[in-house]
Amino acid sequence: MTRLCTNDLHIGYGGESVVKDVTMTIPDKKITAIVGPNGCGKSTLLKAVTRIISHEFGGIVLDGQSIHKENTKSLAKKMAILPQSPENSNGLTAGELVSYGRFPYQKGLGRLTKKDLEMVRWAMDVTNTVDFMYQPLDALSGGQRQRVWIAMALAQETEMVFLDEPTTYLDLAHQLEVLELLEQLNLEQERTIVMVIHDLNQAARFADYLIALKDGRIVIDGSSEDVFQPAVLREIFHIDAKIGRDPLTNKPMLLTYNLIRGEDDHVQKTPILPTGTHIHS
Repeated sequence: MTRLCTNDLHIGYGGESVVKDVTMTIPDKKITAIVGPNGCGKSTLLKAVTRIISHEFGGIVLDGQSIHKENTKSLAKKMAILPQSPENSNGLTAGELVSYGRFPYQKGLGRLTKKDLEMVRWAMDVTNTVDFMYQPLDALSGGQRQRVWIAMALAQETEMVFLDEPTTYLDLAHQLEVLELLEQLNLEQERTIVMVIHDLNQAARFADYLIALKDGRIVIDGSSEDVFQPAVLREIFHIDAKIGRDPLTNKPMLLTYNLIRGEDDHVQKTPILPTGTHIHS
């Protein structure tokens, strides 16, 4: 069983702490959404646990071992990451990009083996991108390109897939297309999905577990029922929220909200939460 956890994790840039005292466990074979206001450390946390950036101190453990003791190729066989702004892919076809996901398994001259080609085809089948295999990425729509990037991550044959704002810059239909694909991968193939996402309603609808950050610290983690509390949303986002139920899923749904203003904006520092909720202080 693949299990990822952190203990008292601190991450900083230029002497300034961005993520502080983060202790968390990512549920295995579930979808986890990391939420919080801009600049709270969501993307930084995701980059640290996937070893894209280093951390100041604290632990990051995967399968009982520090990720910093893992060989790069070995780690790439366990976790794949789709960054917020994928590297420039000008001139590549969709199939060529997906084949890059086989890098951890290549030896010698780096030629694709029969198994590599089979995995590329499988990843493109699963993401419904086979028809784009020989098309330039630049000729595809935003949603199509995003699915190709996800196919590349799947071609890595990992149990865990990390995505940093996978729906950014996509219209509503393409956002739903990408999120439903991730949900399908989780349900049918038991992939552990961890994503940074801004839309709270999408997080509640598609994630089994939410981790809510503010100022680099976890305020609360748990189910959407735990996080979607007026006091919690006031504390994290500084809003007065009205919460209802999604008629499709019966999960909590943010109906509307007002920005909180005035001298007593910060009076309530600790949210009043229901018994059993995981609170981080």
